[in-house]
Amino acid sequence: MDMEKRLLFSLLLFSLLLLLGSSSAQMQGFVSLNCGGEGNFTDELGLIWSSDDFLKYGEAASISVSNETRKQYMTLRHFPADPNKYCYKLNVVSRTRYLIRATFLYGNFDNNNVYPKFDISLGATHWSTIVISDANTIEKAELIFLATSPTVSVCLSNATTGQPFISTLELRQFNGSIYYTPFEENFYLQSSARINFGAESEAPVRYPDDPFDRIWESDSVKRANYLVDVAAGTVKVSTNKSIYIASSEKPPEKVMQTAVVGTNGSLTYRLNLDGFPGFGWAFTYFAEIEDLAPDESRKFRLVLPGQPDLSKAVVNIQENAQGPYRVYEPGYPNISLPFVLSFRFGKTSDSSKGPLLNAIEICRYLEKNDGSVDEAVVSNVVAHYPSADWAQEGGDPCLPVPWSWVRCNSDRQPKIVSILLSGKNLTGIIPSDFTKLSGLVELWLDGNSLTGPIPDFTGCVDLKIIHLENNRLTGELSSSLMNLPNLRELYVQNNMLSGRVPTGLLSKNLALNYAGNINLHEGGGKSKHLSTIIVGSSVGAAFLLISTILSCIILRKGKKKHEQEQFHHRLPVQGQRIASSLNNAPTEAANCFTLAEIEDATNSLEKKIGSGGFGVVYYGKMKDGKEIAVKVLTSNSFQGKREFTNEVSLLSRIHHRNLVQFLGYCQEDGRSMLVYEFMHNGTLKEHLYGPLARECGISWLKRLEIAEDAAK
Repeated sequence: MDMEKRLLFSLLLFSLLLLLGSSSAQMQGFVSLNCGGEGNFTDELGLIWSSDDFLKYGEAASISVSNETRKQYMTLRHFPADPNKYCYKLNVVSRTRYLIRATFLYGNFDNNNVYPKFDISLGATHWSTIVISDANTIEKAELIFLATSPTVSVCLSNATTGQPFISTLELRQFNGSIYYTPFEENFYLQSSARINFGAESEAPVRYPDDPFDRIWESDSVKRANYLVDVAAGTVKVSTNKSIYIASSEKPPEKVMQTAVVGTNGSLTYRLNLDGFPGFGWAFTYFAEIEDLAPDESRKFRLVLPGQPDLSKAVVNIQENAQGPYRVYEPGYPNISLPFVLSFRFGKTSDSSKGPLLNAIEICRYLEKNDGSVDEAVVSNVVAHYPSADWAQEGGDPCLPVPWSWVRCNSDRQPKIVSILLSGKNLTGIIPSDFTKLSGLVELWLDGNSLTGPIPDFTGCVDLKIIHLENNRLTGELSSSLMNLPNLRELYVQNNMLSGRVPTGLLSKNLALNYAGNINLHEGGGKSKHLSTIIVGSSVGAAFLLISTILSCIILRKGKKKHEQEQFHHRLPVQGQRIASSLNNAPTEAANCFTLAEIEDATNSLEKKIGSGGFGVVYYGKMKDGKEIAVKVLTSNSFQGKREFTNEVSLLSRIHHRNLVQFLGYCQEDGRSMLVYEFMHNGTLKEHLYGPLARECGISWLKRLEIAEDAAK
C-alpha cells in the first residue's frame, strides 16, 4: 500500500513539474520592451515587461492619453530628427521563426501637435513607414521572420515630420514549422490582417489564450474600411466545447470557439489590406461548432472578384476536418491580393446550411535586403571598440541609412566607400579589416592615438584619400602604397614613422605630407633633407609675403564677406565643397541674413512653431514688420549640410504662387538656417488631420483646387 502511495505521489509531482515547465516554456523566447520606462513589471496578461534603459540614444518621455491605462503606453522613447538611424539589437536563436511587433502612441509627447512620419526597418530591410494621424491612436507594425543570425536589429530613421519614437517593442518565438513558407529565406511575412470572427466583444484575443501572443482582432470593432459590406443574415455563433487543433499555424482555441454563419446563404466582407497590392500569404480557419443533424450539411465556396479559379474548391468543414470541433486550415501560400479586398463565401446548391467562418489571417511578402557586402568586415572593426559611442549605432552599416561615420555607394547591396573616424580616440593598431573593404575610396583616421605600422592597402584599388596624420604610427612608409592606382592624397604627418619615402610616391601626382616624422626622409640622406628644408624655407618666406599682401586686400572687404570666408576656410574637405557650391549657387532672390539679424527677429529663437526632419522652425518678425519662419538645421553632418545647400540652391531660383516664398538663408558660427515667409493659416496637414480640421474643414471643391495647384 505504501508503494502505491509513493507511486501516486511521484506521478502527481511529475505532472506538476510538467505543468510548471509548460508555463515557463510559454514565456521562453519572449521579449517585451517598455520603451522609455523604468524597471520591470508584469501586466494584467502575465507578460513581463522590461525597460530599454540600456539604449545609449534617445530620450524618454511620459504621456497621458484618455482611455489608455496600460503602463507600457504611459512612456515612450524618441530620437532626433536627423540623418542617422537609431537601433535596438535583440538576441535570437538562429534558424528559428519569430514574430516581432512595434507599437507607437504619439500622445503629443513633444507638445508640438506635429504628427510624426518616419521609417522602421528590420536590419537592412525597410519594414514600414509609420504615419501618425491621431495623437491618441496606437499604430502597430508586425513582422514574421526566420532568424539567420544570433541577433536582429530594429531601427528607426528618415523622419520627414516630427521625431521618430517608439512605445513598445515585442519579440515572440515560434516553434516547429509554424509559419513556414518556401520563400522564407528571401521574404518576410508582414502582418496585414488577423481577424477573430464571431467575437463576443471588441477585445482582441492574445496571450495567454494564444501562447505565441499573436493579436487576433475582433470582428466587432468598428472602424473605417474594416469588415464592411456585411451580408444580411450574418449571425454570430459560439461554443464552450473543446476544439481539436492540429493545424500548422495553431490558432488559439478561444478564436476557434466563435464564428459567423451566413444564414441567408452568404458571408460577404470588404476590408483594406495594409501594404497591398502585392503577393501575400492568406489562410482561413474553420471548425464546425454547430451540431448538424444527420440530414444537414454545410458546403460553400470562396468567391474572390477577378479570380474565378479560386471558386472551384468546395469547403465541407466536417468532412475536410474529419469531424466536428476540429480545425480545417485551407489557404494560399502565394496569392496576389488588392489593397481593397472584397470576398464572399456562398453555399452550394446541395447545402442545407449557410457558410461558416472562424478566422482569417493575411500577410504580405516583404522582400529581404541582405544589406552591405561589408557588414561582417566593419562589424569586426566595431568589435575592437565596444564602449565607444560611435560603435553603438547598430543595424546594417549602409541601409536604410549609413552609420554617421560611414559613406556607402548606391548598389542594392552597398559597398562602404568612406570611413570617417577622425578624432574618435582610437587606440591600438589600425584594424586590418579596413584593408578588406574592396570599395574603399576615402580613409580618415587622423587625430587619434593609433600605433603600429601602416597596413597593406593593396586590395583597396579604388582608394584615393588616406588621412593618418596626428597619430603615433611607427615603421616605414610602405612601398605598397605605390600600388594604389587612384591614390591622390596621403597625409601621414606628425607620427613616428622612420626610413625613407618611396621614390614612387614622390613622383606620383599625389598630395603627400609626411612632415613631423623626424626619422622619415626622402631618398637622398641628410644633405637631401637639409636642402629640402632650405628650399622649403625659401618657398615658405615667399608664401608668407604673398599671404600678407592678400590679407591686406581681404581686410578691406566688408565684415559679412570676411566672416563667410573665415567659416569657409575652417571647414574640412567635405565642408569646403559644400561651402563652395553654396557660394556658386544663384542668390539673386535669396538674401544672406546675419546671425544677429535672425536672433533679433526671433528674440533668440524664442517661439517654436514646428519641427521636421530638417530641424526646428521658429517664428520671427523683422524690423520692417515682415513675419518670418526660420528653419534651423539640427544636424551638422555632411549629409545635413548637403541637403541645406541643395535647398538654398533650388529655392533661390524657383518661384511659384503655390510655394511658400523663400526669403534667404543664414550660415554663420557653424549654424545653418533657412528663412521663409510666415504662413498664418498653418499647414495643409493641420487643416486635413489636425485640430484645425475640427474647427473649419476644407470643402471637397477646395481640396480639388489644392490638389490641382500642388500638381502645377
